Amino acid sequence: MRAVVQRTGSASVTVDNKIIAKIGHGLTVLLGVGAEDTKQDAVYLSEKIANLRIFSDEAGKMNLSLLDIKGELLVVSQFTLYGDCRKGRRPGFDAAARPDEARSLYQYFLELCQNMGLTVCCGQFQADMKVSLDNMGPVTILLDSKRIF
Repeated sequence: MRAVVQRTGSASVTVDNKIIAKIGHGLTVLLGVGAEDTKQDAVYLSEKIANLRIFSDEAGKMNLSLLDIKGELLVVSQFTLYGDCRKGRRPGFDAAARPDEARSLYQYFLELCQNMGLTVCCGQFQADMKVSLDNMGPVTILLDSKRIF
């Protein structure tokens, strides 16, 4: 699984001109599921994201996690994180999981985050979404459950 994690002051997802999800201070995560991913990848990434110390403490140092600040989490599925652009000009998506498999692991990831006590909102799987966010810092972190970066 791959994630683009952004520290946000607020974020929302709109589908068909209607806001379907909205959070305040917390993290916005674009989440891609790969064809080789398993539940273990979801466990690793959910724990990593919930405990990632990218929020400022009283001294202004990045030392607090989403759990520490009791922040909110917005998760948006994004298969394009597995786009391969090394050849030609059009991305290939062979490394992305098939929709049914991806949906299952995406849902499992959401459940894991909720079970940690996080307030979790999400986009609409396979929908054409407009994601709006207020990136604070800006702070943007790339994560991969296979630890390739």
